[in-house]
Amino acid sequence: MKPIPVDFHIGPLQIHTYGIGLAITFYFAYRYFEKRLRDNELPWEWLASSVLWIIGAAIIGARIVHVIANIKYYLSSPIEVFAIWHGGLSSFGGLAGAIPVALYLLHKRAPDLRPLVALDLITPVLMASWAMGRILGPQLMYAGGGRATNAWYGLQYAGQIGYRIPVPVFQATEDFIIFLVSLQLEKFFKSKEMPSGTLLIATVGLWSVERFFDEFLWLAVPRLWDAVEVFSIILFVFSIFGLVMQIKKKRRLAAELDPQDLSNN
Repeated sequence: MKPIPVDFHIGPLQIHTYGIGLAITFYFAYRYFEKRLRDNELPWEWLASSVLWIIGAAIIGARIVHVIANIKYYLSSPIEVFAIWHGGLSSFGGLAGAIPVALYLLHKRAPDLRPLVALDLITPVLMASWAMGRILGPQLMYAGGGRATNAWYGLQYAGQIGYRIPVPVFQATEDFIIFLVSLQLEKFFKSKEMPSGTLLIATVGLWSVERFFDEFLWLAVPRLWDAVEVFSIILFVFSIFGLVMQIKKKRRLAAELDPQDLSNN
């Protein structure tokens, strides 16, 4: 399969398919999150006036972390720091930029909406958006493929020689599966009356496993102890610790509500 054009022209205007894909993905995330807020009868009006600030923070954070992780390249080609249309947005950096800004705006504009409740609600949104974004973003960008391969599933990417592992396609599939799993976990945790934040923690654990093996199998050179791999391991450990703490919290709350049951045990 030939590479999809990474840009095209409308008159003198150059349009990058990567940017269009990301714009569609951000719009989808905004609308889906708004729907989940409405469906749960929670404040949603604050989102419309906040979404552009959150998106801006996500892009800046994602770019900064990517540049830091590849600092040798950008020191030799500093102008490329601003060439976002060539790709290079870190998922971890996007979260690091967007979450603090989103929580600040939530506190200012919807103080009645508890942060952990909002984070649980947006968790499936993020997974669905990453699934879409991998196809509409990295799959359409310059040098978007993984390692070179002779396998039947190899694809050609603009700016890369030969056939490449179609990592964005694989990641989109993984993210969509985690999205489906997160919806089922959401129902399960509600049925068990788990504390707010449990869905977020569990999904982060699943996602960190995915990101580790994405890097190890298809992206990182050398194959082990890439920065993303190390951070993925750290996230996974924290997610296990977080789940243990959530279970303890649930038991403690249950005991406080029913001290007679605690004495019988």
